[in-house]
Amino acid sequence: MHWLWVIIIGLIVGIIAKLIRGGSDPMGCIVTIIIGILGSMLATYVGEQLGLWPATGFIHFLASIGGAIVLLAICHLLFKPKNS
Repeated sequence: MHWLWVIIIGLIVGIIAKLIRGGSDPMGCIVTIIIGILGSMLATYVGEQLGLWPATGFIHFLASIGGAIVLLAICHLLFKPKNS
């Protein structure tokens, strides 16, 4: 049951991050879930290194969105389409 929640929250975080970042985004649903999950993991790691955790659920959710936005920006820099 835990993995189902991880996937659902990852999808929600990924969608919100894509909406905030804006622009065209050809990534599919699976990549959106992965970006959301990895964004949450990035936020958790940074929060632990800065001594901010244990954080409340809402603050961690907002940090996860921020982490997903950072990962989306990196993905767009690395995999931007080539102009013909």
